[in-house]
Amino acid sequence: MSKSNTSMIENLKRNSLSILSITFCCLLIISCNNPKQPPAIQIVNTPEDFNLKSTDLIKKNLDFAKSNKGKIDDSISLLMAGTVAKIYESDGYKPVWEQNRKWTPYGEELIEFISNAKLYGLFPEDYYHHQLVSIHNRFRLDTLGKSDSRDAALWTRADLMMTSAFIQIVKDIKLGRLPQDSISLRNDSVLTDDFYLQQLNELQKKGSLQFIVDELEPKHKGYHELKAGIKDFLNNADTNMYVKVPPIKNTEFKTVLQQRLFQGGFIDFDSTWADSLQLAEAVKKFQKHAGINVDGKIGEVTLRVLNTSDKDRFISIAITLDRYKMLPEKMPDRYLWVNLPGYYLRLIENDTDKLYSKIIVGKTNTRSPVLNSSISEMITYPQWTIPQSIIVKEILPAAKKNPGYITKKGFSLLDSKGNEVSPDSVNWSKYNKGIPYRVVQGSGDANALGVMKFNFSNKYSVYLHDTNQRSLFSNSDRAMSHGCVRVQNWEELAYNILRNESAESTSKEDSVRKWLQQKRKHSIPIMKRLPLFIRYFTCDGENGKIRFYDDIYGEDKMLYEKYFKRN
Repeated sequence: MSKSNTSMIENLKRNSLSILSITFCCLLIISCNNPKQPPAIQIVNTPEDFNLKSTDLIKKNLDFAKSNKGKIDDSISLLMAGTVAKIYESDGYKPVWEQNRKWTPYGEELIEFISNAKLYGLFPEDYYHHQLVSIHNRFRLDTLGKSDSRDAALWTRADLMMTSAFIQIVKDIKLGRLPQDSISLRNDSVLTDDFYLQQLNELQKKGSLQFIVDELEPKHKGYHELKAGIKDFLNNADTNMYVKVPPIKNTEFKTVLQQRLFQGGFIDFDSTWADSLQLAEAVKKFQKHAGINVDGKIGEVTLRVLNTSDKDRFISIAITLDRYKMLPEKMPDRYLWVNLPGYYLRLIENDTDKLYSKIIVGKTNTRSPVLNSSISEMITYPQWTIPQSIIVKEILPAAKKNPGYITKKGFSLLDSKGNEVSPDSVNWSKYNKGIPYRVVQGSGDANALGVMKFNFSNKYSVYLHDTNQRSLFSNSDRAMSHGCVRVQNWEELAYNILRNESAESTSKEDSVRKWLQQKRKHSIPIMKRLPLFIRYFTCDGENGKIRFYDDIYGEDKMLYEKYFKRN
């Protein structure tokens, strides 16, 4: 063998030894930096040794959790593990919820709170309910102190879970579980470790978890009215499992529909085929029971409500309570509240309803937006400049078939200079994504905006207004507009706004009445702008009961899928 080959082999041997040495060192470093999992059982006989061992085990469990993404064993992961560690570190890793192998009074209260978390729109399983109740029962049954109550490892796991649960409860009560969005007006969307430590210190000082929770909850009247109805709802919840009715085009639709109606007691049989009249009568019974439009037909709303269980309704309660937590801690003294799924508007002053009105909101494909703004202007006998979205979806296709459609509808076609253009002179076939014209409906009783419009700043080109189709307010399902909100009691709202303006309000009211009588278009600027909140709340509480609304835009369903499905 040549010298060069021998040298090459020697180099390879040296390199291999170096690689093995480096690998061994890396494994040694990794093993040193990854603490062993603490023992699952640690029986301790004397109180003194128990206290020392508990402190040691808490620190070891937290070190293990830090290196294992919050896990302290195969079945338990600490929520917000970093914050949990800082809380224990601040007091020398002493137990928080146990003293002398007994729960502290506020420890007992925490376990009871978790068991009854649904009364706050929370879910017990989010806070180690099964594990903590199981451990609690083991300690309670070990009256002679034979093993479980002397197991420092078991006490330690319980203490860590309770601290983790407490932190999560503080967060969920204070901020909720929904992500902050562009319309949220909360200033404190993130809570610091110091805040959680402060809450725990306050708990230990007051000795009352209820005091902490009461301080953290929103002060909004609607929140507490809704929460007050949860107990009655849970006591009377329908826990039956009903079949899900498929879409109407599904071949199994009629069979499953009859089965669902039979399960609910709305038809007396499902073993023989029901005819169309029998099904329609059963559907009417269901619609009347559900408080929706009674027509005996399975439309989009009826199908959705048929497939909504009381479990789904509790999810809506939880989501709605969280939506209250996203409002400002203190609402304005006077504001306008529009609830889209509830189809209502309220003028609220110092937590008291001054005005109530039915409303009509956007259809599912032209939904009304959720937003914050303020009423800045009213216009009598307004014109309607039709948005491009409606032009593209409705007017352009109709004009391509028949240019006379625009004139027939009472619309005017205006060019960029405001000159009126004859629809017959336009080559409609060359436009697909829009037209270089404005489409305007002039003032008058036939105008889609009715005789009064309420303007507020927003990026969606929507507003509140009267309507020329006032009979539609008698419908129970009122998602019917192109996105604007139609107000039944527009006149009461207009004069209420004017009366709040100034000492000159009487003369302003007289002027508005005159302009309406004369059918004149006129703009009335609002000096004391009225704050406006358009929201999506699918339930309300009143007199200890909860009223549910249809999830018209599927917002609750989407949030359930994203944030609550584990429940």
